[in-house]
Amino acid sequence: MSTDSSLKAFKQAQDLIPGGVNSPVRAFSSVGGSPIFIAEGEGGYLKDIDGNKYVDFVQSWGPLIFGHRDESIEEAVINAVKHGLSFGAPTVAETELAKLVVSMFNSIDKIRFVSSGTEAVMSAIRLARGFTGRDDIIKFTGCYHGHSDCLLVEAGSGAVTFGNPSSPGVPADFTKHTLLATYNDIESVKKCFADSSDIACIIIEPIAGNMGLVPADKEFLAELRKICDENGALLIFDEVMSGFRASINGAESITGTTPDIVTLGKVIGGGMPVGAFGARADIMAKLSPEGPIYQAGTLSGNPVAMAAGFAALSKLKQNAAVMSVLNTRAVRLVEGMKVAASECGITMQIDTRGSMFGFFFNDAPVKNFADACNSNAELFALFHSKMLAEGFYFACSLYETGFISTATTDEMIEDTIVASQKVFKAIVNG
Repeated sequence: MSTDSSLKAFKQAQDLIPGGVNSPVRAFSSVGGSPIFIAEGEGGYLKDIDGNKYVDFVQSWGPLIFGHRDESIEEAVINAVKHGLSFGAPTVAETELAKLVVSMFNSIDKIRFVSSGTEAVMSAIRLARGFTGRDDIIKFTGCYHGHSDCLLVEAGSGAVTFGNPSSPGVPADFTKHTLLATYNDIESVKKCFADSSDIACIIIEPIAGNMGLVPADKEFLAELRKICDENGALLIFDEVMSGFRASINGAESITGTTPDIVTLGKVIGGGMPVGAFGARADIMAKLSPEGPIYQAGTLSGNPVAMAAGFAALSKLKQNAAVMSVLNTRAVRLVEGMKVAASECGITMQIDTRGSMFGFFFNDAPVKNFADACNSNAELFALFHSKMLAEGFYFACSLYETGFISTATTDEMIEDTIVASQKVFKAIVNG
């Protein structure tokens, strides 16, 4: 397999774009080698500019639940474009998509569309602070909620609960109100409340997808709900990644815990840039222009993005049973790879939620970010590069989740398992 054209393209990109990419993980830094440059996608496949074809288990990091170039979504986008790319004014398409999302989430009465997941989370936290009149927030180590300043934090030393900036360019003052807790550890959350009486909200990925796939325990989420209620804080579920991927009715439908605010993205844009945040009516009533909490965006509710999202969610709602099919394929994939690894003396931890899947080369179950960091990163990098050479495109970081689309066939799954057997044998045999 030749990737000469991708190598050349990457070198050219590095002269003009920092690191040669417009989002850091795409640079393949954690898996070695150079990124492949994509020419097109079709169904469950990607094709690079060298003409190589790959089974795609990234699906644009989640949005493409119906695969690349789904006809109904493509048609909706083309029809919308014919009427104009952007108006900066209300359209009926916004209301139609809002009605559809609200019909599928019991916790959402009203919703506000934005242009990215980062923007959705940033706005949801502002809303929680404005609603409660408090400043501090709790987030969990390993959960990613976008690159806004107050969320780019790392753990403080010793017993310090408040986080320090994890990126240059973020003033310490911007993170001093962010408290860090440990995922699936309720005692760490209780400590945060003991350290601060000014907590506005807890934000969590109920199904974490940015430390690999690590679902929160149902009991843990129930305790978060209880501690928020006892302390007058709000509970935010960040479902930018898991929304309509783990379940068409949200994590609340499979965990039994109801959040106060939900952030969404990915699937609700059908491949176009979209984010959203929604909540019950009394919380959303605080948002401008109905209330005093300001949030705005020129491209919020973009008509082309609304059309793509409506087409995707309409198709998903009408074919809800497909979620079971997708999960069956996801389970078959990771269980098949686990058996192949075990036959070569390699231990894997696996999990799935709906059309999401994850795996770790780890001897112990993964319940939080520290556990994930104990996984064998070198083995993952080897696995990734060798599977890529075999024509299978996995996320280029062990801290990312994989995705099954409706265009991912049973045959593709079986081919992937067979390829993994070959790769594991090559790895152990040197």
